[in-house]
Amino acid sequence: MNIRKGEKKDMKAVLELIQELATFEKEPDAVVVTVADLERDGFGDNPLFHTFVAEVDGRIVGTALYYYRYSTWKGKTIHLEDLIVKEEMRGSGLGFALYSKIIEQGKIDNVRRIEWAVLDWNTPAIDFYIKSGAKVLDDWRVAQMDENGIKEFLNRQ
Repeated sequence: MNIRKGEKKDMKAVLELIQELATFEKEPDAVVVTVADLERDGFGDNPLFHTFVAEVDGRIVGTALYYYRYSTWKGKTIHLEDLIVKEEMRGSGLGFALYSKIIEQGKIDNVRRIEWAVLDWNTPAIDFYIKSGAKVLDDWRVAQMDENGIKEFLNRQ
């Protein structure tokens, strides 16, 4: 197992992992991002995200995608957007290795918080996070506005 920084050439494999996650989360048709989007947005002069990838026998079987945020209360934070491990590799320690790498990156970058979302029905993940020392907040809700919502909001102005 090798954990390393993701490279532009890895984005096809990363997109395949993203699609696998969408299927796992019961939204197989929700992914609209493309390899070109990932390459453009993650590897320009001002990357919008960073990745770690996990390789086994030269094949990418896991990824962690993160970006930096700023908290008005805490300052610099990392948002872990997704930690994905191919289904056949779950339970191999690979997810823990990627998770550890994100926490190490947070320490290197002197962030004051690392945050992520987890679906309320994903009890294995919730149990893992709690066991690792993370707090899973029950009193916060995620709010989102999709492209259609943005358009409708602006049309009402």
